[in-house]
Amino acid sequence: MSQDSPLPRGHHADCPNGQRIHYLDQGEGPVVVFLHGSGPGASGHSNFKGNYPWLAQQGYRCIVPDLVGFGYSDKPEDVQYPLGFFVECLQQTLQAAGVSRCTVVGNSLGGAVAIGLALDYPDLVDGLILMAPGGMSPREDYLQMPAMQKMFEIYLSEGGVNADSMRELFEFGLVYDAAHVTDELLAERLHVMELMNTQVMLSMDIPHLAERLAELQCPVLVFWGANDRMMPENGMLALAQNCPRMKMIVLSECGHWAMVEHEELFNRECLAFLERRTQPG
Repeated sequence: MSQDSPLPRGHHADCPNGQRIHYLDQGEGPVVVFLHGSGPGASGHSNFKGNYPWLAQQGYRCIVPDLVGFGYSDKPEDVQYPLGFFVECLQQTLQAAGVSRCTVVGNSLGGAVAIGLALDYPDLVDGLILMAPGGMSPREDYLQMPAMQKMFEIYLSEGGVNADSMRELFEFGLVYDAAHVTDELLAERLHVMELMNTQVMLSMDIPHLAERLAELQCPVLVFWGANDRMMPENGMLALAQNCPRMKMIVLSECGHWAMVEHEELFNRECLAFLERRTQPG
């Protein structure tokens, strides 16, 4: 990390669609791609700093992009942000990084992008690890969730996002235990927030993907926090009823960030899933 940035700088992929996507690349071995969620100041490292370095030590090549519109990636203001745009940028980034096969880890928005990538490029995705993925419920159900309402209230407020409103959102809407909302986390997110514009959040369009889950050709591991205030609970049922070859872990005393609040369990379960995917024979 540089002295003027709380986040590490990595590589950039110059995508054929004209977007420049930032990503971290750590470790060697089978490829695991980590996709962060949305919200103010989101980035790959901030979401997964307790996960990808550990998995890299276990013998995996971990690629951690900043999705288009977030982190150190391009943030075009003259485009819309449907799911297909996120998937396109991701696929082109992985191609630039020389990835031909990978397991994809995705939280929230990142979970929807992971599913979209697996549906559009089944030969690329060997497995999915999802944490309360987006796209599992109708749009109107999301708009009723208290944390979703608070997030847009803050985004659209006259004062915008600041340290106090960000802490309030994270403690209320993303974690069960407020101790996980550290000063370090807020510094990372506020740093990225200074680089962001509102276009990605205001034009993001994630379709209802539940009926397409049956098309998935790879095994799936799902984590869901029982105290999630961001994602409707009917998303769990949508996954269970429609997703083949799936294992779901529902965690008590857990909000929207299973990988943060239950870091050790999350890492251990991910490693077991990956080892089953990468064992010979």
